[in-house]
Amino acid sequence: MSHTDSDNYLASPELVKALGRVAVFMGGNSAEREVSLNSGEAVLSALQSAGVDAHGIDVQGCLLSTVESPEFDRVFIALHGRGGEDGTIQAILQQAGIPYTGSEVLASALAMDKLRTKYVFEGCGLPTPAFRAMKSAEEAEDIVTKLGTPLSVKPAHEGSSIGIRKVRSVSELVEAYESAAAMDDLVLVEQWIEGPEFTVSLLQDKALPAIGLSTDHDF
Repeated sequence: MSHTDSDNYLASPELVKALGRVAVFMGGNSAEREVSLNSGEAVLSALQSAGVDAHGIDVQGCLLSTVESPEFDRVFIALHGRGGEDGTIQAILQQAGIPYTGSEVLASALAMDKLRTKYVFEGCGLPTPAFRAMKSAEEAEDIVTKLGTPLSVKPAHEGSSIGIRKVRSVSELVEAYESAAAMDDLVLVEQWIEGPEFTVSLLQDKALPAIGLSTDHDF
């Protein structure tokens, strides 16, 4: 389906009926709240334009409250970050028997944990930049000696590039670590790899077209 086709797409009456009332979960309480609101509004607009009975819900506070008296049949998860992408809301919806979009609990929890994802890559024999979990600023000199520079420093459980820093010295690593540690008790340090960046989404067993990413910033 082309972009133009999707703009004019209307769901069939049978599909609309089968989907029922769709809740678009967005917002949340994570550091990615604003990103999530933008995503959620875009999804909500697309669903409503297609004729789907979709309603936006700004999820805040205890996630368990979302399924106490649900007035919807299924959920499109547009939540970003902790609580929304880490398997938490997925587990709640799954336990309540409410269908939802995206990966299930285990895949969501694993993919949101950068360090454990790296362990899986290594275990599968997939090439991945050398890395180390950093637990204190005192490790900075040893890490630079073993991994070299530049390095990427990131909170292990955040998304949308939140808290990520590119560092080129021991002093910069200490500063970046302290900033990342204020967001997460687990900080990941990786060798910096230069090159083009692409993302490929998977929809069930189908790989969608690759999308190239670029920026005018340092990374």
